[in-house]
Amino acid sequence: MNQAFRSQRHSRKVSRRNFLGTAAAAAAVFTIVPRRVLGGPGYLAPSDRLNLAIIGTGGQGIVDMKNLLPLPDTQVRAVCDVSEDRDYSAFYFGGRAGRKPAQQIAESYYAENEKSGKYKGCATYVDFNDLLANEKDIDGVVVATTDNLHAPVSMAAIRAGKHVYCEKPLTHTVHEARQLTEAARKAGIATQMGNSGQASEETRLLSEFIWDGAIGPVREVHIWSNRPVWPQGIDRPTGTPPVPSTLDWDGWLGPAPYRPYHPDYLPFVWRGWQDFGTGALGDMGCHRFDPIFRALKLGHPTSVEASGSQYMEQTYTDSFPRAAIVRYEFPARGDLPPVTLTWYDGGLKPPRPAELEDEREMGNQGTLIIGDRGKMLNGQLIPESKMKAHPRPPQSLPRSIGHYEEWLAACRGGQPAGSNFDFAGLVTEVVLLGNVALRAGGKLQWDGPNLKVTNLTEANDLIHRPYREGWTL
Repeated sequence: MNQAFRSQRHSRKVSRRNFLGTAAAAAAVFTIVPRRVLGGPGYLAPSDRLNLAIIGTGGQGIVDMKNLLPLPDTQVRAVCDVSEDRDYSAFYFGGRAGRKPAQQIAESYYAENEKSGKYKGCATYVDFNDLLANEKDIDGVVVATTDNLHAPVSMAAIRAGKHVYCEKPLTHTVHEARQLTEAARKAGIATQMGNSGQASEETRLLSEFIWDGAIGPVREVHIWSNRPVWPQGIDRPTGTPPVPSTLDWDGWLGPAPYRPYHPDYLPFVWRGWQDFGTGALGDMGCHRFDPIFRALKLGHPTSVEASGSQYMEQTYTDSFPRAAIVRYEFPARGDLPPVTLTWYDGGLKPPRPAELEDEREMGNQGTLIIGDRGKMLNGQLIPESKMKAHPRPPQSLPRSIGHYEEWLAACRGGQPAGSNFDFAGLVTEVVLLGNVALRAGGKLQWDGPNLKVTNLTEANDLIHRPYREGWTL
């Protein structure tokens, strides 16, 4: 370990001690006073404006910020990223990302409402601990870092008394998901995971169709994804190019074991590396499992087994496989029968349903739900004639005010957001359990309440990953 690396780690530890000393005081005075208490319609009390910080301003962090900027009574006061400025034009996000572009976007937006046309009120940070220690007026934090930093950053924010919006998957490990859920519940903060589809009309209609008996009791679900759209099933690079001057490489690694910088790890492509991301399943599973968990009222599975391309070939790398199949078995829930849920990625799909018309494609990503009396493909009864003949089910679920709006309303004392950590934590645990099965091999018997594999005991070592020195949950 070189001297520069040692000094960076020492600096980070000092920052954490300073932060912990101020967190309790910040949490003790934290309160939101409703507008109706202080004035009539249109009156905006200082305490009614939600001051937000964005931690992780890569592609998705910029997306989150742009969605939050136009919402009333909110203000992005600080942004944080280990990268100062980076070109994202090669990825679907487009443009530039990092703390400087994020600051410029926020300040340009707010400058439009200033008579002078100028605004300089968004602070920038490299270390999230410094942000939490210094920005005491922040009410809520958006976490959009690499997956392996989701839990440490979110936990630090929770301990500082901040409301937390964290991108999916909620955490990097199964253990972290449980710990984060319990900490948020105990702190009484407002939370939301970044799977925006949970707020959609389609998610609610799916539940209403199934609850209306459109396909009868459901026993099978098949979900497939076009991910990964980044390299997987590859060996670790061997070169040691210099670290860009605009990047804090030690901070980017977070709790992961130290390794030399290489552009094969970032940006975006980090999802395929086990130390930083959660692969195709982690990337899309929290999106795609969410409506199924709601419609079928799922909890913990009793077992999970998985197979992946590189593991079958017995060629180990520390990236995720190019393609995988993961099968979960869920028990009966009251009158609802047991369900088998199967996940496919890397171009793999389930067999084409006989009910699907010849001219219709299954798509490169989708969901097939099989009931005793019919099937649904991507939220539609098949064949199409059956969908046209079935009346729209009665509305039994309230509609969402918007994914981000749900979280902001919860921050102001409203109802819990739709993907709050109590719900999102469970979904994340189940999704990431599939990655445990991929790494362990064999069929895992699962004791969900106790987070324990009961047959292959060595697999329990994969429920969590040890953190590098200086990092804690």
